[in-house]
Amino acid sequence: MAKAERIDAVVVGGGIAGSALAAALAGDGHEVLLLERQTTYRDKVRGEVINCWGVEELLQLGLEETLLKAGGTYVDRFIGFDEIVDPKTAREKALPLDEMLPGIRGVLDVGHPEACEALSNAAEEAGATVVRGVGDILVTGGSDPVVRYEHNDLEYEVPCRLVVGADGRMSTVRRQLGIGLTQTPPNSLGGGMLVEDLHDWPVNVTSVGTEGDLLYFVFPREGGRARLYLLHDVAQKGRFTGPNRHTDFLRAFQLDCIPGSQMFAEATPAAVCAFYPMNDAWADSPHAPGAVLVGDAAGWSDPVIGQGLSIALRDARMVRDCLRTSATWEAADLEPYAREREVRMHRLLISGSVRTTMNMTFTPQGMARRKAYAEVWPTDPVLAGSRLATFKGPFHVPAESFAPEVIERLFALG
Repeated sequence: MAKAERIDAVVVGGGIAGSALAAALAGDGHEVLLLERQTTYRDKVRGEVINCWGVEELLQLGLEETLLKAGGTYVDRFIGFDEIVDPKTAREKALPLDEMLPGIRGVLDVGHPEACEALSNAAEEAGATVVRGVGDILVTGGSDPVVRYEHNDLEYEVPCRLVVGADGRMSTVRRQLGIGLTQTPPNSLGGGMLVEDLHDWPVNVTSVGTEGDLLYFVFPREGGRARLYLLHDVAQKGRFTGPNRHTDFLRAFQLDCIPGSQMFAEATPAAVCAFYPMNDAWADSPHAPGAVLVGDAAGWSDPVIGQGLSIALRDARMVRDCLRTSATWEAADLEPYAREREVRMHRLLISGSVRTTMNMTFTPQGMARRKAYAEVWPTDPVLAGSRLATFKGPFHVPAESFAPEVIERLFALG
């Protein structure tokens, strides 16, 4: 076994959170090792939108240009095409995403594998050592953390000051540290597909809406590409499966509420169409002696509100800032991150519940409630908070927006 000298941090997982944090720590002059199982980042049905508050984190990390060069596209308008409103009115009520937060140009849509590749390269350029194609990883926390890993049939042992678990929902770091994970039951089933040749959809417009028994999302990128998502009730498991699932998926996008929706039938599938359960999860703690969890390893919000990449970037920035204020990197130094994340994820859980209830109650009562909400939220900042938090972030809206009595008022509308 090859034994290395003690370094500052070993980051396990080279996704958005892990690579961003590795780049940030290396940029601060720390000696960082970034370990990633994949040799090439593969396209999966992953989040590809960085909401306005996530862009704010990206700027603080100094990584905006990295993702723009990776093909990131700013989207500055949200149009809620929906069965409860005619397309003309929906356009007139478009939300200006470039006005959500000062200095933020909108939401940033970027391909997930391209983003991971770019951030991993940024970490390496900042001075981190990046190793891909890693095999089994063993982690020991405590006062003297150690990471052992396999690569090219050799075993390596690396002592460090801090282990970062950024290895996703099935985190082996979280499991080896003995940190528990709580998950809610699935709130819905959601699937997505990357398409090409969608040239008639405006590249600066994103859209979310409901028609019939489906909730749809459109996240465009330059060159006629877009990631399309559909969500439906858990009772309809298997609705988009089989050899014709790509065609069926695009046919389902020919919604009456979207003008010119036949454009979706003419789009070309560019990646697999797959569906997954949509739920929330949280770790017992995002840190332990000698270790910290970031991104999905620390828990996630229901993808129905599309906050995954923003959460990952906030995690990276918060952990970097906590470590900047400490010379010892002890567990207590990461408590501000733990406390902030607990509140943040709780508020996002509520935002997800609001969207699911408002947009996925496929009944006449649900439609009436959605209509009533559309009328009142633009003039009531408190009632609007849980909705606008998906763009502005959970700390840029009134805290009382997440109070149980406010949510009860929302669900009683209609």
